[in-house]
Amino acid sequence: MRAIKILAVVLCVVAVAAAGFLYLKPEETLDRVYSLERWRSGLVEKQITLKGGLRYVYLEGGRGEPLMLLHGFGADKENFTRVARFLTPNYRVIIPDHIGFGESSHPEEADYTAAAQAARLRSLALALGAKELHLGGSSMGGHICLMYAALYPSEVKSLWLLDPGGVWSAPEGEIRKKYNETGVNPLMAENEDQFAETYNFVMNNPPYIPRPLLDVMARERIKNFALEQRIFKQLTADSVEERVRGLKVPALIVWGAEDRAINVAAAGILHGLMPNSRVIILQGIGHLPMIETPAQCAEDYLGFRLSL
Repeated sequence: MRAIKILAVVLCVVAVAAAGFLYLKPEETLDRVYSLERWRSGLVEKQITLKGGLRYVYLEGGRGEPLMLLHGFGADKENFTRVARFLTPNYRVIIPDHIGFGESSHPEEADYTAAAQAARLRSLALALGAKELHLGGSSMGGHICLMYAALYPSEVKSLWLLDPGGVWSAPEGEIRKKYNETGVNPLMAENEDQFAETYNFVMNNPPYIPRPLLDVMARERIKNFALEQRIFKQLTADSVEERVRGLKVPALIVWGAEDRAINVAAAGILHGLMPNSRVIILQGIGHLPMIETPAQCAEDYLGFRLSL
C-alpha cells in the first residue's frame, strides 16, 4: 500500500511538472511534440534551395516509390505527420511546406496560383530525383495536386485528394458563403482567438491541443495574414474543372461528410470529370480527414494503391 501511495505522489509530481513546462515553455513543448510525431513516422526535416533562390523545407522518410503530400491553405507540413507513420513503411514520403507557408520561402510578390505552385513543386520533385511520383493533397494541396497532374500527366502516377479545392461550381461551403457576405475568411486568423475558432471550424473531430500550444501555432498565421489574403484571392479565382476533365490519372477522392469548408457535393463533380477516380465519403469527419482519422485514411489509401 505504501508503494502505491509513493507511486501516486510521483505521478502527481510528474503531471504538475509537465503542466508547468507546458505553460511556461509552450514553444519548446510544441517543438517536442512535433519531434515525437516525426520520429514515430520515420520522418526527418530537410531543406533545399532551388535555382532562383527559393528555399523549401520538407519532411522525408521511408523507402519505395515517391509520394509527395501537400498541405492545405494556412497549414504546414505537420498536417501529414500523423498519417505518415502508416505510409513510410511502404513509400518514400516527401512532405514540403508550400512556398508562402511554414518554414519555406515567403516571397511577397510571387505568383501563388495553383499552376505556379505546381510548377515550383515539380522543380522540387526533380531536384529530389522524383520525376515520376504519386501525389496526395489536402484542400489547397489537393487543388495543386490536380493542377500538377493536368500540367504534367505523364509524371503523376496517382492522386490522393482529401477534400480538395479548385472545384468552384459546387454549392457554396461555409467559407465562400461567409467570405462573400462579410469579407471575413474563416480560414484566416489575426489573433489567437480567431485561430482557435479556425482550428475547430476545419475539423468535426479535432485532436485535443492545449490552448498554450494552439497560441504558439497561431503566431505564424498571424504573421502571415497579409500574404495569405493575397494567396487566397489568387487560388479562388481559378478553377481546375476544365483542366482535369477526362484526366486519366487514377485518383482516390476522399471527403469528410461534415466538411464545413468545401461542400461535399464537390466530390461527385470531380468524380464525374475524372474517369479513373473513385470516391470515399467519411461520416462524422470534417475538412481534414488525415488528421481526424489518420488510420482509416491510410487504410483506404493503401487499399487504393494496391488496386492500381
